[in-house]
Amino acid sequence: MPTGEHIGTYKEFWPYYLQQHSSPRTRAIHYLGTGLALLSILALIATFNPWFLLLALVAGYAPAWIGHFFIEKNRPATFTYPLWSLFSDFRMAWDWLFGTLPKELEKAGVLPR
Repeated sequence: MPTGEHIGTYKEFWPYYLQQHSSPRTRAIHYLGTGLALLSILALIATFNPWFLLLALVAGYAPAWIGHFFIEKNRPATFTYPLWSLFSDFRMAWDWLFGTLPKELEKAGVLPR
């Protein structure tokens, strides 16, 4: 996807998202952030302590943005496509957990490293 080109559908976005997460290290740091965010949301539900919402946001986004800025050296898609990016973080983690991510990466043109 060329820089500056608008993505109109989620079907177009998903391969772009995977291409922006081509490094296994970037994906790993995203899984960490997604897991910590989920745990924080569960803690929020269990305790009704609103600080866990702030923790979920920081724990979810900080590792991901570190991965983008220092590993991939690209701009997080969250800045342009926040909802699709959030959904894709969970989709990527789900695909990784259940072993379907390699096929998705291959379809998106992401070569194994």
